[in-house]
Amino acid sequence: MAKSAQFDRDDVIHKAMLLYWEKGFHATTMRNLQHAVDMRPGSIYAEFGSKEGMFKAAIEHYVRLGGERLEQAILDQGSPLKGLASFVFDSVKPCHKEMPNNMCMLAKTVAELSDEQTELLSITRHSLRLMEQKFADVITRAQALGEVNSDISSQRLAQHLQIQIMGIRTYIRTARCTEEQIEELVLTIFNHAPFTSNQ
Repeated sequence: MAKSAQFDRDDVIHKAMLLYWEKGFHATTMRNLQHAVDMRPGSIYAEFGSKEGMFKAAIEHYVRLGGERLEQAILDQGSPLKGLASFVFDSVKPCHKEMPNNMCMLAKTVAELSDEQTELLSITRHSLRLMEQKFADVITRAQALGEVNSDISSQRLAQHLQIQIMGIRTYIRTARCTEEQIEELVLTIFNHAPFTSNQ
């Protein structure tokens, strides 16, 4: 009879996610992982198969948390559009304990990996598309309520939003923006074309 795992799998994956997010895939060693998740290498291999296997689990965890945070923001704000804006603002603010790197983990990973890591690169790109689709779904809800320009498809607006988020994150890293300036940058996305223009 198999022995049940003596650890909290979600907690282990969350700690691994934070480590990968901070250091990147290549710079994260098995020793780093062993220390961060408090597991022996044999246990890590038994549960996840490899460093790559744990990384895949961390990416999936990252996307799931992002979706949960987005839906919670919508509930808190009482509006799809305001919730989306709140989510974006919280996502691009300077790092805190649960955001060890101000870059999106997915975008950072795509920039880091080479074509030699075909499977991991494919999984990460797919995860970026999943988050973009979550944005599109929220924008569709906002369009139905008249909060967002409905003349442009939610998919195109979601693509535009992804580009803006990546740009803001890069700008913040170089310009040392205050929290008020960051909020203004985020609000500008939603208060101007293409979100509001009906032309």
